[in-house]
Amino acid sequence: MSLLPSWTLHGDGKSVSAGGVVAPDERLTWPRTAGIGLQHIVAMFGATFLVPLLTGFPPSTTLFFSGVGTMIFLLLTAGRVPSYLGSSFAFIAPIAAAKAEHGMAGALGGIVLTGLALAVVGLIVQVAGAGWIRALMPPLVTGAIVAVIGLNLAGAAKDNYVKAPVTATVTVAVICLVTVLGRGLLGRLAILGGVVAGYVTACVRGEVKFDAVGKADWLGLPTFHSPHFDTGVIALFVPVVLVLVAENIGHVKSVAQMTERDLDDVQGRALIADGISTALAGAGGGSGTTTYAENIGVMAATKVYSTAAYWFAALGALVLSFCPKFGEAIATIPIGVLGGAGVVLYGMIGLLGARIWIEARIDFGNAINLTPAAIGLIIGIADFTWTIGDVQLAGIALGTMAVLVSYHLMRAINRVSKVLPDPMTPAPAVDLKHEQGYDATVDLAK
Repeated sequence: MSLLPSWTLHGDGKSVSAGGVVAPDERLTWPRTAGIGLQHIVAMFGATFLVPLLTGFPPSTTLFFSGVGTMIFLLLTAGRVPSYLGSSFAFIAPIAAAKAEHGMAGALGGIVLTGLALAVVGLIVQVAGAGWIRALMPPLVTGAIVAVIGLNLAGAAKDNYVKAPVTATVTVAVICLVTVLGRGLLGRLAILGGVVAGYVTACVRGEVKFDAVGKADWLGLPTFHSPHFDTGVIALFVPVVLVLVAENIGHVKSVAQMTERDLDDVQGRALIADGISTALAGAGGGSGTTTYAENIGVMAATKVYSTAAYWFAALGALVLSFCPKFGEAIATIPIGVLGGAGVVLYGMIGLLGARIWIEARIDFGNAINLTPAAIGLIIGIADFTWTIGDVQLAGIALGTMAVLVSYHLMRAINRVSKVLPDPMTPAPAVDLKHEQGYDATVDLAK
């Protein structure tokens, strides 16, 4: 496969017929393609910037590496997988823990190691396929890890929320309202809408300082930082590798389904690209990256899956990253807004784990599923710690380990004892009417 981009014009390049789609290797006219690219920038904007704001990383630097990472992804997947690489929320908790013990440089070292590990996994997948990943991380395990990563951050969200409760409450309220009132793309930008409303509220209440914005230049390089490598951060970031693998494979499968194309042969390339992107970001002071579901929404709404649009999005991100005044303006987003957005986002991450369980029809009537998930959730949410020599396993890492080890151990023992059914058997359909004491005579009377 050639790595150089090439697209054919879709029809007349001006419109998409009813029921038709613009394929990844097609494009509309360049002005229209650029317009779609701008929509992708808007879609990724809120989430990509929230991660550095929540972790204390420079926003412009993160934006710079998201643009570079997207270009790397498009090149390595030969333009077959339309995707934007934005900041991954899976990094928030380990970055916070690593910064507390090893400073920003230590956290960046953890991001670099995560990226390298992900690239290695990608190489193995490219050679051997993704079957071994599904065996190691069945939906029960994946869902538990995702849920732990989100819910472990509940305390951080509360700490920010209580510092400016009015602003935080406005942020949450507007997110809810935009979600149910906004149509099309607007409804998919509820988080961004809440952040804007919270920001305006904070300005009215005198919670925003603009001194740094006034002093910043219009043009300049992003602020780069060097990583420091410490073995103590490895355990903090191991769960992130597992989540990024699941996110990437899920993204490729989603795009394959939407475009009706077989993309199994580029799954490994997608992981390698995200790994390289994450490692580069960590090496220069940016947040780790992942494929963005937010941009899938734009593609679903426009029916344009052209990777050409993503090149415009990546270039636009790079241009914005070279405006220090823009970066300082983003950095003025107050703590109350971050607290309100965090309440929603962290809860959403936790519930994404539950969604994985629901879609896979996990049978929690089977103790081999129920017990490992219960153990991992409590350990992760309560932030248990376990120190082994110089290495400390914190809540997320320890919860992940607990789920993986207990699930596979219990399943292996059960293969011999045969006390319980195979936990991979989907849960039976539930008749809610009978389960809840449904009375047919009442329904007939209605």
